[in-house]
Amino acid sequence: MANPMEQFDVVTLHPLKAGTYDLSFTNSALWMLIALAAISIFLFIGTSKPQLVPGRWQAAVEYLYDFVRKMLDENVGPEGRRFAPLVFSIFIFVLVCNLLGLLPWVGAFTPTSHVTVTFGLALIVFITVCIVGIMRHGFGFLKLFWPHGANPLLGAFVFVIEVLSFCMRPFTLAIRLFANMTAGHVLLKVFGTFVVTLGSFGALPYVFGIVPLGVNVVLTALELLIAVVQAYVFALLASLYLNDAINLH
Repeated sequence: MANPMEQFDVVTLHPLKAGTYDLSFTNSALWMLIALAAISIFLFIGTSKPQLVPGRWQAAVEYLYDFVRKMLDENVGPEGRRFAPLVFSIFIFVLVCNLLGLLPWVGAFTPTSHVTVTFGLALIVFITVCIVGIMRHGFGFLKLFWPHGANPLLGAFVFVIEVLSFCMRPFTLAIRLFANMTAGHVLLKVFGTFVVTLGSFGALPYVFGIVPLGVNVVLTALELLIAVVQAYVFALLASLYLNDAINLH
């Protein structure tokens, strides 16, 4: 059976170095550019000719943006709307990258199956939250980590735990997305290989191949759902973290 982890190999398509830094163009970079191109085309078609009664493309763009804006309204409040472009950009990029990895042909790659990509996105959210919190509250931002009404000894203990928990946010945010996408693709590869291997037993292909084939169909549908849900969860957690920076709770 082929190694199910081979689908995550980062392959250099065009070597490029700047001093000691490796800036080679890889398949991961290629598929992220494909994702950006797909997003740009989708947004351009949907917004190039805005109409009072929107067509299908315009309605799709407006629905996705309103979805993110309402999520910020519910979790942050009216002040969260200024961050709608940022959260929407992250949401749609993660969503498209997740979906591109499910395309049924050889060579499709899922950039979000690599922790370096997801950590980069999580770091953008984390740095934004820190900057917003400090600019808005100054040293008062530290109140986020201090329990209200606690005595100094207990408060100091909780303060340390809260700071450590806060600093772990980019790691948990990155690993959650990376782990879900990686695990799902590994399962699809394993059961897909079972279909070919067990289905090659001479006169009994339907007996041995039908079960893993059915499981693979179900897993594909589940992976499609996970691709959408994980993009939503990433955007939701980003809005919750922004709520901490803006409202200190």
